[in-house]
Amino acid sequence: MTQVLAKYGWNDQKVKGFRAALLDWYDQNKRDLPWRRTRNPYYIWISEIMLQQTQVATVIPYFERFIKALPTIEALANVDEQELLLLWQGLGYYSRARNLKVAAQQIMEHHQGQMPQTMPELLKLKGIGPYTAAAIGSMAFDLVEPAIDGNLLRVTARIFELDADISKPSSRKIFAEILYELIDPERPGDFNQAMMDLGATVMTPTNYYPEDSPIKAYDQSFINETAALYPVKKKKIKNTKHQMLAYRIQDLKGSVLYRQHTADELLTGLWHYPIFEYDIVLDSATEDELLTPLEDYFEQLGLGALKLKLMMNPSQMIVALPKVKHVFSHRTWNLQVVPVQLEDDLQALIAGSQGLTTTASDQEHPISTLQQKLQARWEGVNR
Repeated sequence: MTQVLAKYGWNDQKVKGFRAALLDWYDQNKRDLPWRRTRNPYYIWISEIMLQQTQVATVIPYFERFIKALPTIEALANVDEQELLLLWQGLGYYSRARNLKVAAQQIMEHHQGQMPQTMPELLKLKGIGPYTAAAIGSMAFDLVEPAIDGNLLRVTARIFELDADISKPSSRKIFAEILYELIDPERPGDFNQAMMDLGATVMTPTNYYPEDSPIKAYDQSFINETAALYPVKKKKIKNTKHQMLAYRIQDLKGSVLYRQHTADELLTGLWHYPIFEYDIVLDSATEDELLTPLEDYFEQLGLGALKLKLMMNPSQMIVALPKVKHVFSHRTWNLQVVPVQLEDDLQALIAGSQGLTTTASDQEHPISTLQQKLQARWEGVNR
């Protein structure tokens, strides 16, 4: 029975003891919520959808008003959308309400108005994912399915000191294998709700040493005082925005300068117009201000003072060449193409310079999709 749990030192007796301790606590301390006073799958479904992205205290009056206005699946399937949205008004994420109506229509059409009682059929309904299907299935139909939400992930991670990163989909299998053996087959719905309540009221994100936890004797993170380490969740890298100038430098012969990005830059090894980040206000920038980053770059290369001038005045450039947006995994570049005329001969100027060229064909010099966007922006204006 406990093939997975045996790896963590759990036997059948320990599993039964855990279930008993958890459910005894739940029977005495469970939160009195209107959708818990019934096994009506419709009520459970509506409550679970409302509880997505919304606090319990906020949901209660909305739930009661919704059920009073639309007491059945049939009523929901036939409701006018404006009335539905008025009932939902204030909860936000209005696609949830629209999905409810679509799912209700699916139930009327394919299930004679009765909520399906199997996981595969529940998962076919619009807006119902694995967690919601498991919640409805376990609470209404005694399906032995763990409803894995944030609370269950946190509680389980702490009990077993699991290092699996809960932000990774692949980790869900690890938690599911444990919870399928841990869940009480006689009271699966109550088990799920007990774990939810435990996570919401006792083993909270910031309560690292809950003396009043009913399962502390089974909780390795409590015993070892390591709760602050669990669950493991990789922090999301904040997407940062950067304003960039992309210089299209052309000499009198029509040659255009390209620069290869180095190993310490994004788009390493690919060829682009010279690109630099800037902190000037484009709308009021002068020609000198726009050319300064480029002049500094050429000076660093030891190319000396060059005869540069803008091919468009700044205001004309901004209107004719609106920004190109390029999104990386953790940053966004907003690039302004800056067309520059160079009176010197580019090929003679860069002869022998590594990382600079005046040709950038796909065959000889690979360019990125960003460079393709920049070129398309320029060519679109100059056709």
